[in-house]
Amino acid sequence: MSEREFDIILWGATGFTGQLVAEYLLARYGADGSPRWALGGRNEAKLSALRDRLGATSLPLVLGDGNDAQAVAALAARTRVVCTTVGPYAQYGSPLVEACAKAGTHYCDLTGELHWIRQMIDEHHETAVASGARIVPTCGFDSIPSDLGAWAMQRESIARRGAPSPQIKCGVAGFSGGASGGTIASMLNMMEEAGKDPSIRRVMSDPDALTPPGADRSAERDTMGAAYDADLGQWTAPFVMAGVNTRVVRRSAGLVPAHYGTGFTYDESMLMGEGPAGAAKAAGAAVAMGAGMGAMAIGPLRRLIAGRLPVPGEGPSKEAQENGYWDLRFWAAPPSGSTEPPLLGRLQGDRDPGYGSTSKMLAESAVSLALDELTSPAGFLTPAAAMGEALFERLQKQAGITFEITG
Repeated sequence: MSEREFDIILWGATGFTGQLVAEYLLARYGADGSPRWALGGRNEAKLSALRDRLGATSLPLVLGDGNDAQAVAALAARTRVVCTTVGPYAQYGSPLVEACAKAGTHYCDLTGELHWIRQMIDEHHETAVASGARIVPTCGFDSIPSDLGAWAMQRESIARRGAPSPQIKCGVAGFSGGASGGTIASMLNMMEEAGKDPSIRRVMSDPDALTPPGADRSAERDTMGAAYDADLGQWTAPFVMAGVNTRVVRRSAGLVPAHYGTGFTYDESMLMGEGPAGAAKAAGAAVAMGAGMGAMAIGPLRRLIAGRLPVPGEGPSKEAQENGYWDLRFWAAPPSGSTEPPLLGRLQGDRDPGYGSTSKMLAESAVSLALDELTSPAGFLTPAAAMGEALFERLQKQAGITFEITG
């Protein structure tokens, strides 16, 4: 990549999550060192107000209209990485992805809009490969913990047992934090589009929606009800984000087959406890999720519910972010023919998953793409396939994430 004016342009800096990312970048890396970064958006007054509030008057401002192809092309040409928080991405993100793919500019976002990711892969993967751009969506809570957690379990399996695990399970032990209007808007937009277009519903229900051509296909289906999992030792219920996370992990396995082996499977659920109490909690959670998703699939009900939810620009308080957490448990089967026991792992974050932790994960993803000596190929990648060890080490050293093998 030729020398660019900036290492990172933070696009959508004045939004709820954008401001959190800006605060983190400033606190961690300052305004005048490395990486060289800028605040980007379409409203100069809001950007200037944010810069003043941050107390970083030397930070450059980059202006543009995200729906203007010429403007985003000019933006992409100025920087090594575009880090964007502007969603719903299916509404506002496509021109920027296209511009980055053409310009050889690395890109990261925090989308969980599965159908849009599939569309962008189909339209721009080959262009990104040719230009040298690494395009990496899902760099927030969906889906870095699942993706890097599975990657780390395979790293440990290879180091300890000489081969990758053929099966990994992830159990969400707990999390705490609020939702922002931006995330809700993305979810509502995805449901709205799925209600109109059967092809979008097919993508969302396909367990291999993101699996690369030629890679192993999965026979797994998403967990839809309550079940007892003997490997995890608890009753389980569906996890609302598993529909995205599992597809991302499967794409990682297809992009880096040597790290995951052949026939690899991955699934994800909520851990609800043991015994009759755990069974009751799992059943209640499964019913509640099913009812909620059913209501959201009905247009009039969805619009009624939307009127009572936070709107873009709103989100959890600073206190809620700092008091939040997330806790994932992993079970990795021994390699085929091995008599060793399964590996158990734990991955935790020290802030609420959706915003306090997501903003740190997204920021470090952008810095890794900009500054780390990565060996991954270009194209549409996952966090694990693009940045792997480099990002995992950054998150543990600087972003409040801890990983341990517990058994």
